[in-house]
Amino acid sequence: MMKGISLEQDFRKMVNNPKYSDIEIICQDKKKLHGSRAILAARSEMFDKLLYNGMKETYEKEITMPEINSFAMETILEYIYTGKIKEDSLNKDNTIEVFFAADYFNLPELQKCIVQVVKDTLERNYTDNFSPELLSRLREKTEDDNILLNSLAESVAVIPLNTLEIGRLSIAGLRYLLEYTYQKDFPFATTEYDVFRYSAILTAKQISDDAYEALKKRLLTSKSVDTTDNDDDDDDNDDDGRGDDNDNDEAIIDRDRIADELEPLTKYIEFKRISGKVIHDIIDPLEIVPMKLLYEATKYQSKHGNILSDTRGTAPSLYMFTESDCVWNESDHGSLISIEDDGKVLESSYSELQSARANIICCKGFYEWDIIIEKYCTFTWIGVCSAESRFDFNGFAGAQSNVWILGSSGDFKNNKTTSKYCSPFIGDYQTITVHLDTTNRTIAFTINGKRYSEISILNSPSKLYPIVSICSPGRIRIQPHRKKSS
Repeated sequence: MMKGISLEQDFRKMVNNPKYSDIEIICQDKKKLHGSRAILAARSEMFDKLLYNGMKETYEKEITMPEINSFAMETILEYIYTGKIKEDSLNKDNTIEVFFAADYFNLPELQKCIVQVVKDTLERNYTDNFSPELLSRLREKTEDDNILLNSLAESVAVIPLNTLEIGRLSIAGLRYLLEYTYQKDFPFATTEYDVFRYSAILTAKQISDDAYEALKKRLLTSKSVDTTDNDDDDDDNDDDGRGDDNDNDEAIIDRDRIADELEPLTKYIEFKRISGKVIHDIIDPLEIVPMKLLYEATKYQSKHGNILSDTRGTAPSLYMFTESDCVWNESDHGSLISIEDDGKVLESSYSELQSARANIICCKGFYEWDIIIEKYCTFTWIGVCSAESRFDFNGFAGAQSNVWILGSSGDFKNNKTTSKYCSPFIGDYQTITVHLDTTNRTIAFTINGKRYSEISILNSPSKLYPIVSICSPGRIRIQPHRKKSS
């Protein structure tokens, strides 16, 4: 490339280039890198003090950085010379080292750049979200607060804790997450009971496998608790086949050790968000939470009632579509499908099952839209697809990856797996409302006024499009969700 056209490209050629360097940097792993004194000093106060202090470093051609490895140092050089770093250069194995190297050389703008690169990386690699591991490692490395810790905590907060395998998030990482989000308005995906459940089970796992298995058996998820709570006749004939008192009398293995290790976490659990029945029936009998905390929670509920949400923080707001938003894409549809009525209607006159997507792009938050089946076809499929994957719109959407779609048979297809979901939608002029929560990664459907339970779509990205598959004589309309007046 010709010189003098791009300052960034010209300076990038100087990074770790002996030809343009007058000093060698010996890194932690003994690797030597090359730099220019003048450029390093001009761009970093730390280098300026180190290289122009009148001491021996001012005259020597070699300096040693025993705490910084060569990858982190080379990234520092790249930023110093060009003002940028490569977006694909950071991963879960090197991000922390580079971040602390930027702190050592007092490069706050580089630290901000690192945070943004990590955010973008997590957004792209939604199936391999390493924010829990990174948060854990970073918190174990430092007790000081910083922008990377904050950003990672916000990333982990929107992951339901019940979906995290034990071990991905350390006790230190969990404590920071709970402390950072405690009584604050950050989006959060886990109910407070499930926060307690995860904290207790994780703590028990650190103590012994027996303690872990015992607590895991006693502590059902909030959804399971809600199901069993429907049977409240206290006659020991619960639907789960267990007596009301037998489980509570069962000894907790290493109870005292669990209570001691759990205490730093319970300070940041808002027990007043957990129902009094759950506190009384499930948490209190475990005897691993200070009685004072549970008493204060139930006292608050007695005085104020259940005025608090069962989840801390804030839920993403519902995005309201307009009529102009809800149109089918003119390019991304099967060749045998036609678009009519200013983009609002799809119609097929052929027997082959083909697909089409809408222009709506759903990012982080809640989204709702209506699908009107104006003419029913035997194979009608409605759902969402990744905004980042290529599709063969001349085929069936459910046979492709990164699609989550419900069929008129009542089958729900998710990444080539199929499960029975709910009653099928059959007949003309049926209304199906799609309820999408990209933050918690769930989807639900309301069919002719009846809303069915949410389905987890954990492997979905945070950016999705509405998609349908139809064949002859199918005719489908998309519109903003319209709530029926009471």
